[in-house]
Amino acid sequence: MGLDFTAIDFETANGFRGSPCAVGLSKVRGGVVVEEASWLMRPPENHDRFDHHNVRIHGIKPEQVAGLPRFGELFPEIGAFIGNDVLAAHNAAFDLGVIRSGLEVSGLPGPAYDYVCTVLLSRRCYSLVSNSLPYAAEEAGVPLINHHDAAEDARACAGILIDIAARNGAGSIAGLFLSLGLAVSHQPAFDPARDPLSKATRSALDGLAGGVAAPAGRPFLPGWPEEGANPAPNAAAAPDHPLYGQTVVFTGELAIPRPEAKIRSAELGARPESRVTARTTVLVVGDGFVAADLRSGRLTGKARRVLELHERGQRIEVLSEGEFLQMVGGHVASAARA
Repeated sequence: MGLDFTAIDFETANGFRGSPCAVGLSKVRGGVVVEEASWLMRPPENHDRFDHHNVRIHGIKPEQVAGLPRFGELFPEIGAFIGNDVLAAHNAAFDLGVIRSGLEVSGLPGPAYDYVCTVLLSRRCYSLVSNSLPYAAEEAGVPLINHHDAAEDARACAGILIDIAARNGAGSIAGLFLSLGLAVSHQPAFDPARDPLSKATRSALDGLAGGVAAPAGRPFLPGWPEEGANPAPNAAAAPDHPLYGQTVVFTGELAIPRPEAKIRSAELGARPESRVTARTTVLVVGDGFVAADLRSGRLTGKARRVLELHERGQRIEVLSEGEFLQMVGGHVASAARA
């Protein structure tokens, strides 16, 4: 069996994972991209509000998808393109969550998928201060020109996985994961008429039932953010989540209270701490930070400290708040979501 898989990337209309408005797919056979597909779409009914924050990121406006099929109507075509392939995604927990929540709120069952996360592979195989898609793609030799175009992001994800397999001398997904001592992840089949809904979907439906929409964000408050306690990591969390086993520190003004961010990271198996030390593996930066700011120098003191430690050889990664919020999933009532 050759290096065969399909890379996938979704863009969403708002902070709920089940609001896809675009998808890109790249099919790989024998380590080469052989076919691509992409669609714009209307998100599922009642979840099709376009938040300003999301539109600012991906540029897709509601008028561009007006009259197009909804996600549930398009999924048979999307699913047919994927077939029985292993799925690859950069932060796969998010993209697999889009499929699950999007189908759940559409009242449709979903197939099982084996999947791999190129964020986790990038952490394992590259040494980057940020494993965001643009940085990992540049390292893989497939630089992004138009980040957040779903088709281009899927193509970049495919290029990262192809490059990592080549660096490890692996000719298949199974061979790559065996060489790295990792296991391919699995999302089981589900039917919302029979199975419990995902946490993200339950939160979104609870918000609808209560008539509560997530506001655009909380106002900036001067002064030092409240740190709160550092909860212990959840030992029962899924070990294939990109935050599992990480020691996480937060800096800058976040769209959610810092104590809440710590709780959410701990639920997923991370150990939150209050300052950057030799144990730190992930720094989440607020204040509207994006990965490109690492080159421009628009950084907090903690972020500058991380760059110094990284130059000295400490394996430490910088995440934007948007990337962190994608990883923790679900509705955060006080947050603007990417």
